Amino acid sequence: MTPEHHSPILPTVSRAFLEDWLSALRTYCPPPQLAGFLDQIGLANTVQPHARVTHDQIVRLYQLVAVETGDEMMGLWSRTVRTGALKHLCASVRGASSLSAALFRFSSFWNLILDDYAVKLESEGDALRVLLVPRGDQTAQRFGHMLLLKLAHGIASWLTGRELPLRDVSFGFARPDFAEDYPILFPAPIRFGQPQSSITIDGLLGSLPVSRSEAETQDFLARAPRDWIFTSSREHALPLRLRELLLLSDRLDYHLNDAAQVLNLTPRTLIRRLDADSTSFQGIKDGLRRDIAIRDLSHGTKSIEAISQDIGFASSANFHRAFKRWTGVTPGTYRRGGMHL
Repeated sequence: MTPEHHSPILPTVSRAFLEDWLSALRTYCPPPQLAGFLDQIGLANTVQPHARVTHDQIVRLYQLVAVETGDEMMGLWSRTVRTGALKHLCASVRGASSLSAALFRFSSFWNLILDDYAVKLESEGDALRVLLVPRGDQTAQRFGHMLLLKLAHGIASWLTGRELPLRDVSFGFARPDFAEDYPILFPAPIRFGQPQSSITIDGLLGSLPVSRSEAETQDFLARAPRDWIFTSSREHALPLRLRELLLLSDRLDYHLNDAAQVLNLTPRTLIRRLDADSTSFQGIKDGLRRDIAIRDLSHGTKSIEAISQDIGFASSANFHRAFKRWTGVTPGTYRRGGMHL
């Protein structure tokens, strides 16, 4: 999963997703330290309710917190995961004879470190499952569960040289208000309110060979968590497939009928399936326009008028109104830094 293989999804996540992480960090980092981290990335403590957070901002915040606190899991578990743990984990799993053996090593590694949860590998029929099993009465830490399962999926994908399709993802906590952010992280059907958090892959994938060199390992570690926290899968759930189709088409005047034809679906079926995923064709298109605008405003090389035209607005005034509806601020305010999260 090298950079050139990443899918051009341009992901952003909601301010609520970031707040879920920050609420955990506030119990771990002294306020001045956390404020310093946010300042270094250009993020502010007070943000607009509809603010968006980019892939790069998430990656940079992780890197800062993990290095400066000396905890590679940033206080998300009851025991500190000391600097170097991820390096030793990678060294262990890349010497395995197969993916299933690597995932067994993955679970064994975390069972030596974690006190509050056991990491269990199950092989059941044609499914291979990594589960987080609580040791006693535990309240699931949402961001911690997400991050550890993403690490399992990311390492498995890195070892096999391609992002592995997931059969399903389960979380042992109730559906959060920002549940629409999770498909950006996991390319699979996602269920909340389950007895345990887990990811499941096809059991046949367990026999895949694993092979990574020392140099590749160092590159993976240097880029962490860039290669595993966001999905780059081309086997997405339908909303992400549609988003990618719109982006690659370079036509934001795309109509639902056009998309349905390319996806080999009837328009009615496409509407019904998107509705089942709690989204819509227009919602996906607006989300993509929003994220392209955020990217281009952040880079600062295009005028606001050019960005407006590029994403299909008939006038800059219409773009200003839409951008403020999407993010809570105007494009000019965002560009000047007033939108920093």
